Amino acid sequence: MFPVFDGHNDILLRLQTHPENRQAIWVTGEGQGHLDLPRMKKGGFVGGFFAIYIPSPVAHDAPDYMEAMENPPFALPLASLIDAPTALPTAFSMAAHLLWMERVSNGGFKVCRTLAEIKACLASGVIAGIMHMEGAEAIDEGLDNLYAFHAMGLRSLGPVWSRPTIFGHGVPFAFPSGPDTGDGLTDAGKRLVRACNDLGIMLDLSHINEKGFDDIARLSDAPLVATHSNAHAVTPSSRNLTDRQLAVIRDSKGMVGLNYATSFLRRDGRQSADMGWEDVLAHLDHLLHHLGEDHVGLGSDFDGATLPQGIGDVTGLPALQQAMLDHGYGADLVRKISCDNWLALLDRTWTA
Repeated sequence: MFPVFDGHNDILLRLQTHPENRQAIWVTGEGQGHLDLPRMKKGGFVGGFFAIYIPSPVAHDAPDYMEAMENPPFALPLASLIDAPTALPTAFSMAAHLLWMERVSNGGFKVCRTLAEIKACLASGVIAGIMHMEGAEAIDEGLDNLYAFHAMGLRSLGPVWSRPTIFGHGVPFAFPSGPDTGDGLTDAGKRLVRACNDLGIMLDLSHINEKGFDDIARLSDAPLVATHSNAHAVTPSSRNLTDRQLAVIRDSKGMVGLNYATSFLRRDGRQSADMGWEDVLAHLDHLLHHLGEDHVGLGSDFDGATLPQGIGDVTGLPALQQAMLDHGYGADLVRKISCDNWLALLDRTWTA
């Protein structure tokens, strides 16, 4: 089948949660989760964005998110803001895990900082990893930490996850709901956008609310990207993109990566993995119609979401591609969605 370059995964969270077992999680493969080095090679995974993410503290009176998302409608409250001094040690540790993954891979994985490095990896059978930050909690208001992480390899950043930061506001987990859920970027958020543009750091709009999305669209001189989002018209989740947002992304020559999370794919908003390909393909059809075939990719959310049973884990990527072919997508289009569109997007976005 075709090589896959992926828009988002959370394996660093698994490594952070179980550091004592990281050799099995990454190198030899423990058979748990969605990703490890052996299964990535088996599934045709050739590269992608590896997310640094700060988990929210779990309060004793917190709602059962999993149960709520299995029984729509639901509207779960936003988690509280986490400040930079609190977030920084975890973010630094996750960045270190990513660099460790390169060191122990025996030449099978490389953290890439330029498109030329990615292309060299693909040509030589090395899996390419991009350091991404999902929520900018670890970045201070003066942005000093942004420059430090950039020096470590950070090349993609989402200003928010689904909670506020000093830069802006994420959307809550809600169904049915639109993305118009709060205020736009703060002054610090506007400075962050300009700094990312100057550094060539890609901005990810996947979790941001509508006003923040519009602020970035006005301020940024780079293509607009949502690494792991779906179509609101198909599944009216707060996390999915409206047709208006899709048009703005298209006009910027940007990109959307299809999120495999069931609650953002299923028309009923449930989290159950018991689903076929119909809703997956409905989202792809909608994204292709509104964005065009050069601006749609894959953004799995591996190790961060419940996946359709037909995918299961990274070894299910050929089954997804076969479903696209059986649906009538030609081989050239499936190759573009699977890999080539992400490479073209990075060529338009990165300045070095």
